[in-house]
Amino acid sequence: MIAQILVIDSDPIQRRLLKSALEGYDHVVHMAENGRAGLEFLRLHGDQINVIVLDMMMPGTEGESLLTAIQGTGVTAPVIVQTGQAEGDALVRAMQAGAFDFVVKPVSPERIAGSVVNALKLEQKDGRGRGTRKGRAGTVQFGDIVSASADMMRVIDLAQRAALSPIPVVLEGETGVGKELVARAIQCSSDRAGKPFVTVNCGAIAADLIESVLFGDEKGSGGSQPGKFAEADGGTLFLDEIGNLPLDVQVKLLRAVQFGEIEAVGSDAVRNVDVRLISATNKDLIEEVREKRFREDLYYRLNVFPITIPALRRRKEDIPHLARVFAQRFSTEQHLARPVTVGPAALALLTAHDWPGNVRELENALFRAVVLAQDEQLTEADFPQIAAQLPHFPNAELKAGAAPVRTVARAVSPADERREAVASELSHRLADGFLGRPAGPSRPDPRALLAAAYPASDNVIPTTDGTGDVRKLADVEEELIRFALKFYRGQMSQVARKLGIGRSTLYRKLKDYGIDPDNPLKEAA
Repeated sequence: MIAQILVIDSDPIQRRLLKSALEGYDHVVHMAENGRAGLEFLRLHGDQINVIVLDMMMPGTEGESLLTAIQGTGVTAPVIVQTGQAEGDALVRAMQAGAFDFVVKPVSPERIAGSVVNALKLEQKDGRGRGTRKGRAGTVQFGDIVSASADMMRVIDLAQRAALSPIPVVLEGETGVGKELVARAIQCSSDRAGKPFVTVNCGAIAADLIESVLFGDEKGSGGSQPGKFAEADGGTLFLDEIGNLPLDVQVKLLRAVQFGEIEAVGSDAVRNVDVRLISATNKDLIEEVREKRFREDLYYRLNVFPITIPALRRRKEDIPHLARVFAQRFSTEQHLARPVTVGPAALALLTAHDWPGNVRELENALFRAVVLAQDEQLTEADFPQIAAQLPHFPNAELKAGAAPVRTVARAVSPADERREAVASELSHRLADGFLGRPAGPSRPDPRALLAAAYPASDNVIPTTDGTGDVRKLADVEEELIRFALKFYRGQMSQVARKLGIGRSTLYRKLKDYGIDPDNPLKEAA
């Protein structure tokens, strides 16, 4: 599809690079040199624009504010933001502000083109859904794998190369990253497409049974059993968690890999098989070799073409796309009248999470959210388990609203008791004042009460001084700025954003308070 794309970027070189890259895919590119020009173009021609590419770090422009302004024009085109910051916080903020995708400069032509393709699919309300359950039960093409990050695109490139030959492949990565999905895509793109694809989880089978499962059993209680190698003859055998294979079984596997020969348990007959072998592991096989838990000769036979699939926390650009795909798919599976979408705040929350269970955990979270959804758009409140693990996430207090409110007894800390006593005392003082009763001589000054109730600490900025008087605004502001510099490790953009001021204002205040902007942590409290 030919798209009308608006590029908003203050860097003329970057604008030309993006224009050249996108026009290479036959798209029509319009350019704006700043946010004001971009907004003006959208007011006049917004209904013609399919995708917006926005630089989040233009001088004098707050990216999130510009995103909000774009939404205020009524333009619904997906926005792809680009920035020089690769930190997860930048991605989270972009998602919170309503961005569709996130790319890091310098962006390759393939990366920006792929992001545009995904954005166009969103605009078209394409309900096919990529990355579906076909990976567990049927054919999978490489186009079915969600790949927005550079690391994942590299994985797909290597897997496509591996599909061109029968070379043994080892897929490395944590549990849940999608190793079987990649294995099926290799099979379906090879000359063995349409042939058997047989999977064996070596970690889920008892050690005394794995040999029979793999190679067959001539004298089993249920009669002759062919084994997985025989089932996969002519096709592909996928050995998951291969690092769990017992050493005695590794010997027979080595012969099968080296000569294509297998022997069933209880038989002396040798059978030749033609099997393409793809292995997967979440262990460090070379470390297993050092510890004598994995045969060195088998390792070098299997590890001819290793492909490492990164954990989801290392490719967070993929999270928004995966979340949308899963929401679309589960909406279809639940036969919903209208598909459930994932709102910006929910996308930001999901992106901020590290997902120790990787794609599988994300998939399950979306499944639950869609099943329990009360509205057509998922919010933070639909992911209470995730919000509970991110106590410092902005608006994470919403997680409390997702859980039923319970009245429980709680232990009262000394500080709480002190504050309650102070509150009671202050209420009496106020009552005395309003009723015209003189304050008793034994009653302390309210300012002293407040100072005692709220003493200074590392994460509390006192509002009163040692005498109980309210501190000067400038003193409180300086202390807050110093604390923010320390809290956010001197990241000036983040400090300014969290304080609700512009970067130029922040730098001016640093000068006023004698804080070196080139080394703010040196001066931070």
